[in-house]
Order: sequence, then structure tokens, then C-alpha cells
Amino acid sequence: MLAAVGAVRDPEIRRPLAELDMLDSVEVAGGLADVRLSLTVVGCPAADRIEREVRAAAQSVDGVEEVRVSLGVMAPERRAALADRLRGERRNPFGPDSLTRVIAVTSGKGGVGKSTVTANLAVALARRGLSVGVLDADVHGFSIPGLLGIPPETSPVDLDGLIVPPVALGVKAVSIGMFLPPGERDGAVAWRGPMLHRTLNQFLTDVHFGALDVLLVDTPPGTGDVAISLGQLLPNAEVLVVTTPQPAASDVAVRSGLVARKLGQRLIGVVETMSPARMPDGSVLDLFGSGGGASVAARLDVPLLATVPLSTALRRAGDAGEPVVIAAGDDDAAVALEALAAAIAGLGRGLSGRRLPVAL
Repeated sequence: MLAAVGAVRDPEIRRPLAELDMLDSVEVAGGLADVRLSLTVVGCPAADRIEREVRAAAQSVDGVEEVRVSLGVMAPERRAALADRLRGERRNPFGPDSLTRVIAVTSGKGGVGKSTVTANLAVALARRGLSVGVLDADVHGFSIPGLLGIPPETSPVDLDGLIVPPVALGVKAVSIGMFLPPGERDGAVAWRGPMLHRTLNQFLTDVHFGALDVLLVDTPPGTGDVAISLGQLLPNAEVLVVTTPQPAASDVAVRSGLVARKLGQRLIGVVETMSPARMPDGSVLDLFGSGGGASVAARLDVPLLATVPLSTALRRAGDAGEPVVIAAGDDDAAVALEALAAAIAGLGRGLSGRRLPVAL
């Protein structure tokens, strides 16, 4: 019984309850299983799911006819001890020795679909069985919560200063919009460089993403403060450059790639969005021209990994908070984004020079 119940995983922290010291007692008498749990915080948003899964696990044990689950809340000392165990050393877990692939999705201009690419790429990678996180570094123009369908009222769990991010569509995500007061989440964030740097550093050190295969960073457009801060905080990040086909966007996109390279980050490829689309009558709509992505890729000497065509389904899915790779998987844009995920998953991890945790 203890093993069955203890193996239930907390849906937010993604660890077994026994490992998180959330089990107070498990007793079985005369076919009745009495399970007592202590949740991490008052009003835990995952309480109903935890209770339901614990009840199911207990009922699966032979001889159990009835299950009683009692939920309490951890004492402050116990919660602080858990936070310390999860936090470990207070440092950036995605530093030079991390085995997590960090991929910064960048662009030269705003409005090119960078966040849409990030959200869909995250979900597509998660659907391939990878553990994926998204850090919304576009503090002034955050949009990841909406694109992933995270309700506006959702806030990360604060575990004694350790932030547990919400999970949507199999992706752990954090954004400054989750920390604004409920009445201000549609408002503007007007911060200067030092405040932006401090926020990004806190996202990297205080958010408990757990063990990730991939961390995607949705960056703001351009080559300003945030790009420089990310270069300092994530010097080993890989960079994916997003552009639209027209020269006005592609010329600027090259600059964002060059700045990333100057900061020591590794460019892995280019994604062209708003590419020519096939029309039902067989014609091609090239509203923004063509060839910009190939031009950027050639100038940066990296591959063009995907061309994502103009798509009504892509736009509708984004507005509805359901990535097009889920909402309309047969759409041309969804097919292109799935192909991008396959290409990213197939690229080498770039572990040269990193210290690997090898046990002898």
C-alpha cells in the first residue's frame, strides 16, 4: 500500500509523493485504507487531482474495499526543508555544466511569430516524450501563457521562495504575466535593463523546472538588454532565428543572429514564418514575398530548418490558446512545425567541453 500510494506523482513538482515527504500515514484495517497527506500550500491547485490519483492507487491494492483520504498542509518548517531539498545550491541550473538543451528563439523584429513558434515547438517536443520547459523572457510583450492556454488567473506555486511553474499541454512554463496582480495582467510592464536582468536571473535560479531535456526561451525582439543578459546567463544556449520572408525582416534577423554569436551562443538554424501558402485552387499566396529565410540562413551559414506558411488555422489556434500542432495537425503550418520539432530533436546536443556526471 505504501509503495502504491507513495509512487503517485505530484502533478506540479513531478516527483513521487513519498520522495516529497507528503505522506503522513498509510494504514489498512479490515479493507479500509486510511491515507493522510500534507500538501505543500494552502489551496494547492492540484489538490483534487492528487486526492483522485491517491484514491485510485490505494484501490488498486488487493484487499482494499474502501479508501479514505485526508488532506492537510505542511508545517512551515517541513515546507522549508522540502524547498531546500528541491532547490539544492542556489544557482542557475542551466549553466555551463547542465545537460539540458537551452534553445533561445530570437528575432530581429516583433510580430514575426516567434512566440507562436516557441509554443508550438515546445508542445511538439513534449509530444515526442521530452521533458520541456518554456521561459517567457519577453517581459514587455509576454504571450506564452495565452498561446499555451494557461488561464489568466493561474499563478505559480510559491514554495518558500521556490517557484513551481504551472504545466500546460505537458510543458512547464513561466512568464512575468503570472506574477502580476490579477487586475493588472492586461497592463503594461515598464522596466529598465537592470530590472529585466534581475527578473531573468530569478526565473533561472528560483523556478523549479526539475530535470528538463529542453528549455525553450522566448526572447523579445532585437538585440537589447535582454539579449545581452541571456548571453551572460546562458552562454551555452543554442539559438534559433525567426524571420518572415521580406527583406525588411530578414535583414534585421541577421543582426540578432550575429549578436548571439558574439555572445558565444551557437546558432542552430533559421525558421521562416508567414511563408507562401497553398490556396484551395492550387495557386500560391506570397503576401510577404519569399526567400527571406533562405537568405538569412545563407548569411549566417546555418540551415533553414522550417518554412511555416501563412495559415488561418495557425492564427485561430493561437487565439484560442491551443497550439496548431494539436488543434489542426494536418494543416500545412502544423506539419511544418512538427518537422521543425523533429529536426531540433535530431540535432546534436553540443556536449563538447562539458563535464558529465559519470559514476564509477
